[in-house]
This record gives sequence, structure tokens and C-alpha cells, in this order.
Amino acid sequence: MAKQEQRQYGSGTLDKGLDVLETLERATEPLRILDLANLTKLDRATVFRLLCTLEDRGYVERLDDKRYSVKNRKRQPRVFYIAPLAGNSFRVDVTASLRAAALNHGIHLEMIDTADTEIPRDQVNEAIRSAADAVILFQRRGSLAHVLADRFLQEQIPVISVETPIAGAIYFGGNSYRAGLMAGEALGGYAQRHWKGEFDRLLLIESSLSAVENMARLTGTVEGINSIVGQVPPEKIIHVDGLASREASREACLRALKSLPQKSRVLVSCFNDPSAIGALAAVNESGRAASCAIVGQNGTEESRSELAHRSSALIASVAYFPERYGEQLIKIAASVIAHQKTPLAVYVDHVLLNRNNLKKLYPATR
Repeated sequence: MAKQEQRQYGSGTLDKGLDVLETLERATEPLRILDLANLTKLDRATVFRLLCTLEDRGYVERLDDKRYSVKNRKRQPRVFYIAPLAGNSFRVDVTASLRAAALNHGIHLEMIDTADTEIPRDQVNEAIRSAADAVILFQRRGSLAHVLADRFLQEQIPVISVETPIAGAIYFGGNSYRAGLMAGEALGGYAQRHWKGEFDRLLLIESSLSAVENMARLTGTVEGINSIVGQVPPEKIIHVDGLASREASREACLRALKSLPQKSRVLVSCFNDPSAIGALAAVNESGRAASCAIVGQNGTEESRSELAHRSSALIASVAYFPERYGEQLIKIAASVIAHQKTPLAVYVDHVLLNRNNLKKLYPATR
């Protein structure tokens, strides 16, 4: 494994020796001197000398076929979580659940906050230097997720990507199309019950910041509505960009509503719950609560609190259960570190959260 930088006051020989040792630790099978030389970018003579020292000190063993493997040593696995650690309740719940799960499973968890969306180059380099065994990425910006993932994958460090599909990384998160389908069926059912299946506009609040694959949530929404009330004509659909945020979604939704007659019946499907809460603010501000129905995605605390009010225009949110993410992610990381067979994609369970099942799934909601 090649190092990109050296500590200013570090030991070059020790650094190279750890490169060799950590490469053997990550390997799924014993390696030859030539294999190690290719992977670490060190010459064969240097690798041989380092292996002799490591073998003498009991860190590695030389097998009969002249390959080398690491001897069993007790070492706490190191997992790095790189994400905005706060900003909305979904992120907070994921962060808290990861801390608890790592402690429970004996995993050394380090967190790198990317709230400013800049690439944390120094911290990434430090994660590589400190022999990260696995990395969990949860990035709002799909472009940043790809840049970070590639950096670790090039160093042969396994990557688990939350909500953003990335080539070479294990995907963990929602099944965007299925989640969207559930939202569409909820909106179509509302239109059927309250408006005899008729409505004037379908407002889709999207997010240009997120991975393209996640936009399948809104594709699913349209199909879900179609399955209940019949094909929705394209001219009835309004697309706006809410940037996955509350305020941007409020402004975008308000502009769209102002372009429609006051009594228009509008179905609103949102990329996430911050978008849904922003849309709700716009609906209330424009005095249209009785003629709009909103469905969000994520089932966060904000949406659950709103669902507790029967007069709210927010009628449902597709739950992702972020408070369960930590346990599942740490188990995946542990499986990868142990070189066990791991699925390329792990999807979370989705449930349509509404006023009928809110108290059952979240009894503490008020």
C-alpha cells in the first residue's frame, strides 16, 4: 500500500514496515515478496528485509510455499465514518447509533465531519496512515462521495457508501424506487379518498445535490400514483429543486403554488423530510392546507411530530429508521474486515409512516 505523504518527523523505515504489515493484514490470502513489493511500491530487497524483522518479532510468518501471512494479533478494528455529523435529525440519529454500535461491538470508530462539504484531505491522509480497516461514507453531495470513495478504494481500503451508489463500494441505504412507489401510493390513495381521484397538479420537490440514483424516489412516486388513479398527464407534473433543504424547498414550493389558482388540489412528493417540512411551511403560508397533501421521505423526528397533528397537510413519510443504521453498518464493516462474504448492496426496511401506525412504531411521539 503506497503512502502519499510522510509525517515530518516520522521514521521512514518504521513507516515502510507498517506498510508491509498492514498490506498483509488486509490481504485475503498469504502474499509473496513480489506481491508485497507491487502493492507497497517498495523494492523487493527492502520488502525482504522488513519481512525478516517482522517475522523475527512475531508479527508475520513465512509459509512453506514462501508466502507470508500475518500472525494472529489482538487489534481493535478501526473504522472511519466520514459525513456531516449534524444538520438534521436524520444525520444526528445515524451518528448516535453508530457510536453506540461501535462501542457494543468493540470497534474503534473515528469520525470526520464534512459539514462544510470540502474534501478533508489532511484527515483522509491521516485515516490512511493510521491503517483504517474500513470507511463508511455518508455524503449529501454525490460528487464529493465519489471523490472520497475513490481515494480510499485506490488504497485498497473497503468503503461502505450510505445512500449513494458508488462503483467498488458496498451500498447501504434505501431502495429509492420502492420508497418512492410507497409515497406515490399514499398520495394516490389520498386523492382517491378525498377528491375522487381527481387533482390539479403533482408537485415533485427534487434535489440536484444528491446522487442521480436517489431521484428514483420521485420516479417511483409517479408510478405509485399512476397505479391508484390512472396515468398522470405530463402537463400536470411540476418539477422544482429543493436542494434537499427546508428553506430552499419552502421557497421553491411557494413559487410553484403562487402560479396556481388558490383552490387547486395539489399532491406534493418530497425528496426528503426537510423538503417536506419546507413544503408544509409554504402550504400553510399560502393558506392551502385543505387542498394539498404532502408525503416526505425518511420518517425523521420533524415529520413524526407533524404527523401527530391530524389537521396537517403532511399525510405520511416513508420511514428509513436512521436510529437502526449504526448497528447494521457496524456489522457490515466487521464482516468486510473479517474478509467474510458481504452483499454488494444492503437495503434498509421501509414502512409508510402515517397517523394510523405512528404511535405503534414511535410510541414517544407527541
